[in-house]
Amino acid sequence: MNTHHDQKNTELAENARIDQLCINTLRTLAIDQVEQAKSGHPGTPMGAAPIAYCLWQRFMCFDPNDAEWPNRDRFVLSAGHASALLYGLIYLCSTKAKGIHGQNPAEFAVTMTDLKSFRQENSRCTGHPEYGWTAGVETTTGPLGQGAASSVGMAIAGRWLAATYNRPGFGLFDYSTYVLCGDGDMMEGISSEAASLAGHLRLGKLCWIYDANQISIEGSINITFTEDVGARFQAYGWRVVHVDDANNISALDAQLQAFVATHDQPTLIIVHSHIGYGAPHKQDTKEAHGEPLGSAEARLAKEFYGFDPDAHFQVPESVPDHFHTNFGRRGTLAHETWNEKLAAYTAQYPDLAAQLDSMQQGQLPEGWDSALPVFPVNAKGLATREASGKVLNAIAAKMPWLLGGSADLAPSTKTHLDFEFAGQFEPPAAASAEASNSGGERCSEAGRNFHFGVREHAMCAIANGLCVSKLRPFAASFFVFSDYCRGAIRLSAMMGLPVIYVWTHDSISMGEDGPTHQPIEQLASFRAMPNMMLLRPADANEVTEAWRIIMLLTDRPASLVLSRQALPTLDREKYAHASGLAHGAYVLADAPEGKPELILMASGSEVALCIAAYETLTHEGIAVRVVSMPSWDLFENQSEAYRQSVLPDAVTARVSVEAAAALGWDRYVGRTGSVLAMRTFGISAPGKVTEAHFGFDAAHVITAAREQLSRQATHG
Repeated sequence: MNTHHDQKNTELAENARIDQLCINTLRTLAIDQVEQAKSGHPGTPMGAAPIAYCLWQRFMCFDPNDAEWPNRDRFVLSAGHASALLYGLIYLCSTKAKGIHGQNPAEFAVTMTDLKSFRQENSRCTGHPEYGWTAGVETTTGPLGQGAASSVGMAIAGRWLAATYNRPGFGLFDYSTYVLCGDGDMMEGISSEAASLAGHLRLGKLCWIYDANQISIEGSINITFTEDVGARFQAYGWRVVHVDDANNISALDAQLQAFVATHDQPTLIIVHSHIGYGAPHKQDTKEAHGEPLGSAEARLAKEFYGFDPDAHFQVPESVPDHFHTNFGRRGTLAHETWNEKLAAYTAQYPDLAAQLDSMQQGQLPEGWDSALPVFPVNAKGLATREASGKVLNAIAAKMPWLLGGSADLAPSTKTHLDFEFAGQFEPPAAASAEASNSGGERCSEAGRNFHFGVREHAMCAIANGLCVSKLRPFAASFFVFSDYCRGAIRLSAMMGLPVIYVWTHDSISMGEDGPTHQPIEQLASFRAMPNMMLLRPADANEVTEAWRIIMLLTDRPASLVLSRQALPTLDREKYAHASGLAHGAYVLADAPEGKPELILMASGSEVALCIAAYETLTHEGIAVRVVSMPSWDLFENQSEAYRQSVLPDAVTARVSVEAAAALGWDRYVGRTGSVLAMRTFGISAPGKVTEAHFGFDAAHVITAAREQLSRQATHG
């Protein structure tokens, strides 16, 4: 008995020793990364290392040989400033590159060279985690709260995939989503929006671990943040628990075990830690959070951890071996079992398996565009938001993983999927109650209409989370409210995610709601955003063509900007075919023999004004060309020859028309052209009155055109 007891104690002591060695290796790697770069945040990686170690080594199901395995557990470092901790984990777990950004799939995602070049050019260890650059990084995090909010999208995707594709005996999707967040994440409003929705949806496989170290850049959070976070999350419907000491991994283990057993609500584990643990002179200070420790403090910390204070980037041989024995083996075996299950599933459910394969490959299903509408000529016309709703439904009915919703504005943005089998996404217990309030529409965890509530910022971050999970999400609101969610939209563009943004009520023409609801500067700001495809179609058939372009995108988001008011559906036998939209700008109506003396150009609703002016001026014998310019992005990517064919340098008499800020139009009208645009905010009045007040009518376009011709005649 004594021998057995002694052996057990020896095993426990050895386990505790190797646990602590792994934790301290993560800490010293973080210290050395930051010291070498002379830039970064060492404190949180040092304090939170036990949390990350316990989670990865004991709970995470992730195959280091395939960081994109669909049923892997997700880990999101929302406290992105602690990136050195994540890179240490990826390195010690021997995560493979998977061919990301030109890396050989057999290479490691993070090498020792990368660790040593932390925050430097071409390193996989960037200042904040970047999706698509480093395998093992699930989403780009940096702006606080974004990672936490995006994780709600990942958890929603997991539930939707399970409800849609799992079959009896084939539980293909049952992954959990874990988030490490900090005080800053909890202060940001986006995390509150996202947490509120997650609680409503009862996302039982979502766990946020809140590293409550009580420090921000300016010092103790007592100067700004004294609320009871746990009580707030309990009010959201979360299960909230505490771990009093981050170094007590047994206590954290117990709470994570309880999370795994919880199915009906998300979990918040509040872990109390000391930032910069082991840096005795900088403990609990802002310097340990936002600056390198300095060589003296680094030596003291390493000594405290039992490492050689003069050695750098030490990795004891037993540490990666230990990660492989637990983390690596668990994930690899689970993935192998999953592959076997997928093979049997494919044999029994070939159509569903084909959908999953297309989804993972970013491919469109065959026949996705077979029902796209062609809109008849109509002088009264149709609002482009109305046309978009019809096109969206035609595509979504053919593409099962196209889904999304609006920030409480689906009836106005026309983004409700109304075909019979679309359904509404709601937690199971809400389905029967909601059905009675929705005309009997099916409510389930497989529903494709999402209700985000008035939470624009969280909606767009959640769309990012859905998209990195290989679904094709759309998110919609009024264009002016895009200001509320710019941080998440910017990350969509930065990550190259094909999220579809539908923005309606696109100009002053929306009318009576007034200047607070009338977008002015938004078009220019979206055009300024790198890797964002912006399209503002002029009529219903341009809307159809815009959706054709959007659905083919794989490496960038799209912003589809649409009108509230009806726009004439143009006669495409008289004017050019709407397929010209694919070029970004095209000659819609032309002068005889294609030799104009004047060019009128516009996007969206103002194209109709140019057409009206064109008819009048043409009747007067003036050689006029009208150019529809729905997408500057597409136009700038055309050949110089094509751009010259649309906007020839020889024609300097030019007028642009757009009921938005003038910024950018000078590149197309030239130094002497006229820009009819907004230079103030709008007014509260009916749409037609507002348009007339600011000069957006055919008469003003004609006047500007005549002035251009007069100037040309005067100056030659």
